[in-house]
Amino acid sequence: MRTLLVLLDKEFRQFFRNPFLPKMAVAFPMMVMLVIPWITTMDVRHVGVSVVDNDRSTASRRLVGKIGASDYFRLYGVTEHYGASLAALERGDVDVIVEIPDDFERSIAERSPRRVSITANGVNALKGSLGSQYMVQTVMGILAELLAEEGVAPSPDLITVQNRYNPTLDYRAYMIPALMIMLLIMLCGFLPALNLVGEKERGTIEQINVTPVGRLTFTLAKLIPYWIIGLAVLTVAMSLAWLVYGLTPVGAVGAVYLAAALFIVTMSGLGVAIANRSDTMQQTMFVMFFFVMIFVLMSGLITPIASMPGWAQAITRLLPPRYFIGIMRAVYLKGTALGELWGDYAALAGFALVFGMSAILTCRKRT
Repeated sequence: MRTLLVLLDKEFRQFFRNPFLPKMAVAFPMMVMLVIPWITTMDVRHVGVSVVDNDRSTASRRLVGKIGASDYFRLYGVTEHYGASLAALERGDVDVIVEIPDDFERSIAERSPRRVSITANGVNALKGSLGSQYMVQTVMGILAELLAEEGVAPSPDLITVQNRYNPTLDYRAYMIPALMIMLLIMLCGFLPALNLVGEKERGTIEQINVTPVGRLTFTLAKLIPYWIIGLAVLTVAMSLAWLVYGLTPVGAVGAVYLAAALFIVTMSGLGVAIANRSDTMQQTMFVMFFFVMIFVLMSGLITPIASMPGWAQAITRLLPPRYFIGIMRAVYLKGTALGELWGDYAALAGFALVFGMSAILTCRKRT
């Protein structure tokens, strides 16, 4: 234990003596949290739709067929109860619910059509906004056809839209939790890797190799400081989100920190494992950038997973950020309880164990 404390003290001293790393740990979160939310955009495809058909008529079937034929929508199913569709929305299986009212066809024949209700999932603000807009256009198109057959002009008042979890569809509310994850990916992945390979290039790592310090103690001394730094950076990012954007978690803050603690171990373990097998700074950075680019582009951080092809969606199940992203957005915007996300937490714990063990086993130190 005493040896571990001495090594931890060395790691912290070495970190703060570095002229670049402490500045990066402070400046990077400030830049990401204060600049990127204003400029980030994204495209939307394959919006999941559940239809509640209370009418079960020829007109309602025409509307369902129009939705199913669109390239923008993925028809999840047709139900007769709103509760079933709402449960699918809460699970994240669908993004939009379309509720067709009773006597829908008869009201059109009587030239006084009843309103169609659209409920959108606002957790993904851009997807919810565009998804509901696409759906409004689709429904209005079929209503125009049906009413034209009766000689009546359609009215925008025939559709009502409700956005759940993020009523104003503020895109920053969706993007800011993702940016916190990006911070942890960059800082907790790169910093321990660059620090370790920097010791190799300077030759100071040999001073540790001649001591009786074991692989486990050596690896913990590399992981723990950045675990602490990562939690501190997360605290700063959450504070900025609250002070600047007024965004606070709807759910328990502890659920966020638990997921972050597991994810930081995962990223730090990956960084140390790569550094253990690298001889130069350039080699470490190239390998880390390879993994980081995959994590950022394919884990749902920027592009919705549902918009990806099937093979890419399968690959995302092997990416740790996918599960952390799901937890962050569910806790921040929906207030989902920890017990409902146990699958994501279990996946993160598994990744933390695998990458932590990889960091230990790839250590070349001999004792």
